[in-house]
Amino acid sequence: MMGQLPGSQNELFYDFNIEQFIPENHLLRQIDRFLDLSDLRG
Repeated sequence: MMGQLPGSQNELFYDFNIEQFIPENHLLRQIDRFLDLSDLRG
């Protein structure tokens, strides 16, 4: 039926904040301070 998803189909997009999942002292945060990834962010 149009407009309804089957129960077994996962969502295509997810809404979450990555800041909630990466601790302050994580290596990715240290790398982020040195790299300019602003072109990749939406």
